[in-house]
Amino acid sequence: MKLSLFHPANTDEVIKLFTDVFTASEGELEGQNLGNLVSNLIIQSKPQDLIGCVATDMGCVVGCIFFSRFTVPSGQVAFILSPVAVSTNAQKTGIGQQLINYGLDHLRSLKVNLVFTYGNPTYYSKMGFKQITTNIVNAPFPLSQPMGWLAQALDGQPIQVMQGATQCVEALNDPKYW
Repeated sequence: MKLSLFHPANTDEVIKLFTDVFTASEGELEGQNLGNLVSNLIIQSKPQDLIGCVATDMGCVVGCIFFSRFTVPSGQVAFILSPVAVSTNAQKTGIGQQLINYGLDHLRSLKVNLVFTYGNPTYYSKMGFKQITTNIVNAPFPLSQPMGWLAQALDGQPIQVMQGATQCVEALNDPKYW
């Protein structure tokens, strides 16, 4: 298996991966929603605001994650991890964790201060994410599952309480994702 940064040449295969994975786990509508989200992330985001990481095996994409710029009130450089997909037949093999750690290392090399995600605390805690509340850092929209609001500091500094609004990239700027 090879880990690398997303390249636009992978676009169609990556969109298909997200569509297929989420169709298998959540149903056809959710598969289409996630495929559309990934397409919009790629098309609408400025290159400096989107970092994708891809796992390939024998030339086929088996996993992909995206980090997109996340503006916080402190002005620190921040990204949010979303979405994540690993091929159904490759799940529970560690590919997702490897991709996330690969991406976090890349973000550290870019001097990114903070990374957020919104998901399963048990899973993401394995990669250093800690639960936070919106009293520490606001989410762009009210959270349907507040316990899934997670963050980590990549610069070794504690995450400070921040008052004020946050902003995600346009593709994630929809309450249905929160």
